Amino acid sequence: MADLLTHVLVAYAVFTVVSWYADRITPKWVAIGAIGSMVPDLNRIGMFVSEVWIESALGVGFRFGALSTLGGAMLLCGIGAMLFARDRRYAFAVLGGGALTHLLVDAVKAWADGQAAAWLYPMTWWRHATPSLYVSSDWWVAVGAVLVAGTVWFCDRVWIGKSSAAR
Repeated sequence: MADLLTHVLVAYAVFTVVSWYADRITPKWVAIGAIGSMVPDLNRIGMFVSEVWIESALGVGFRFGALSTLGGAMLLCGIGAMLFARDRRYAFAVLGGGALTHLLVDAVKAWADGQAAAWLYPMTWWRHATPSLYVSSDWWVAVGAVLVAGTVWFCDRVWIGKSSAAR
């Protein structure tokens, strides 16, 4: 899935560049940020699990589409942060940062009606006009993400000299 790969590579590049300036962002946290970039795509679980089944199990209305919004992503990041014994707040921030990179990249893709999804929910249902820079299935977006992430990886290993063994 090129769309998922693109989101992971963008988050990797962003968190690696941030790690050059922030000592607390170690390779472990770069990987956790990349995992956070996959959180909004958890709405794809709807292909395998029925929303009706979830509604009957929870006893409240449920839609998988809400997971790809800011509120849904932050809820899932909060649940994911519970896995960290000591650094829950930091894990939440890093997972949330990864999810935010995903939502920002999706905010500029093309939609049939010219407006992005209501990704700012629960703050607002407003749908901004999108510049329609790409379609999720465009191959050049994935190739561009690979080139950018590869360049960042090369700079990190060669010029910056911060390999995972050095930290």
